[in-house]
Amino acid sequence: MALRSFYNEIKGLKVKELPAHLKPIFTIGYVKNSFKRGLDKYHAKYIETSSVDPLYHICFGGMAFSYLVALPEERRHLEHLQHAKEHGGAH
Repeated sequence: MALRSFYNEIKGLKVKELPAHLKPIFTIGYVKNSFKRGLDKYHAKYIETSSVDPLYHICFGGMAFSYLVALPEERRHLEHLQHAKEHGGAH
């Protein structure tokens, strides 16, 4: 939904006008305020309603994070196996 509203904002702009429109959005203050608004909305939606969803968010987020941390090692392992297979190594 946020992307749709952003698209609607920039839809009528010319390419030359786009940097001037985007520059205020990428300031530190704007990013901090956006992050704070997001945390406030999350708190109102999940924490104040005593929802169990934050527990799910932590569990699934932890699983995704651990997968992403282990991914480079897994890729190296698979590349090693592929290299050994191509060169006739017994592994």
